[in-house]
Amino acid sequence: MEKKSRRSFVKALGVSIGAAGVVGGSSILNSCTQVASTNSDTITLLTSSGELMKVDKSQLKPADLPSLSENQKRGREGLPGRKFVMVIDLSKCRNARQCMKACQNHHQLRPEQHHINVLQMQDAENTAPYYMPKPCQHCDNPPCTKVCPVNATFKREDGIVLIDNERCIGCRFCIAACPYSARVFNWFEPRDAEKYEGVTYNIEANVPQKKGTISKCLFSADRLRDGKLPSCVSACPNGVYWFGDQNEDAVTNGTTHETTSFSKLIKDNAAYTLMEELGTKPRVYYLPPKDRAFPFQGEIDQHHS
Repeated sequence: MEKKSRRSFVKALGVSIGAAGVVGGSSILNSCTQVASTNSDTITLLTSSGELMKVDKSQLKPADLPSLSENQKRGREGLPGRKFVMVIDLSKCRNARQCMKACQNHHQLRPEQHHINVLQMQDAENTAPYYMPKPCQHCDNPPCTKVCPVNATFKREDGIVLIDNERCIGCRFCIAACPYSARVFNWFEPRDAEKYEGVTYNIEANVPQKKGTISKCLFSADRLRDGKLPSCVSACPNGVYWFGDQNEDAVTNGTTHETTSFSKLIKDNAAYTLMEELGTKPRVYYLPPKDRAFPFQGEIDQHHS
C-alpha cells in the first residue's frame, strides 16, 4: 500500500466494491475462517461478514495470518502517511439503515448493539426533521483515550481511535468520558460466539468480541488496510457517506464511487463537526440537510423552543 500514490489509494477505495465481482472467488476465500469440515470434498467456512458458506476444498489455499502480537502491533501503528476522514451528507439520508446492518455483521455485534446509529433530529420546533447517522467521531483530541488506565484505547497516527480488547479490563471509564455516546459495553456473550472459537483476535476489526469489554466504531480499519471503504460507507444505497484521506485532500462516495476534494466539499457545503465547542476535534464532518421546511433568512430567532 505504501507504494501506491495517495490519489491512487483513494481511487482504489472507490472501485474496490466494483472489482469484487472480478476477484470475488479468491478474495472471499482468503478472508474465511474454518468452522466445520466433512468427509466430502466441501468445507464450511465463516466469512469476514459473518456468513457461512460451503466451498470446494480444491479452491482453498493457505493464508499467512499474523499472530496475536503482530496483529496488536500493526493495529497500533496504523497506516503510515494517512489521515482518514469521513463526511456525512445529511440531505441524503433516508434512514435505510443498511450502514447499521453492515456494521453489525462485520463486527460481530448483537442486534441491540450499534457502532453507528441513525437518529431522528429536529433543530427547532418549526424546522423539518432529518436523519443523522452517528458513528464514533475519531477525535484528534479524544477524551476517551486519556482516562483508560491500561492503554487499551488509543489514537493512531492515521487518525483512527481503536480498542485493544486483549488489554481492556471493562472499567468503562472511556464510556463515561465520551461526549458522543459512541461506545458500547459487552454485557453478554457476543453474537455467534461459537462460530469465532479459535479465531485470532483482530484488533482492527475488534473481532472476536469478548464479554466484559468495550466495543466501538473503528472506521473498519481492517478493510482500509486492504484498500477498501468502511463497511457502512460501502453499504449505503443513498450516497450519504464520503470517506478518504485528508492528507491527499480526497474523499470517495461509497455509493457513486466518485472521488472529490475533501476541503472543497466541506467548504462549499458549510460542513460542521459535532460539539465543536468541546475541543475534541472530530474527524467526522456533517453536511447540513438542504431540504429544510423553509430557507434560513435574516437573524437567528432567539424565541423558538
